[in-house]
Amino acid sequence: MVVVTLQRDKCIGCNYCVEMAPSEFQMSKKDGKSVLLQSKEKKGFYTLKSHDDSIFAECLQAQNACPVKIITAKKL
Repeated sequence: MVVVTLQRDKCIGCNYCVEMAPSEFQMSKKDGKSVLLQSKEKKGFYTLKSHDDSIFAECLQAQNACPVKIITAKKL
């Protein structure tokens, strides 16, 4: 299982996550911040839990590319 977390309120809208993992991230047209697709929000953290291990590599690249370090990708 792959768990990806985004702390959206700290997003600066650089778009790196979308470039690294376009199937999991999108930029919001409303506020220009990143959106973690199919995630659930709890206390400002957006979490995606997926049984598709193939998304891990892309999400890890997004984590490493994020200049404000608000993305975490873990493989359980």
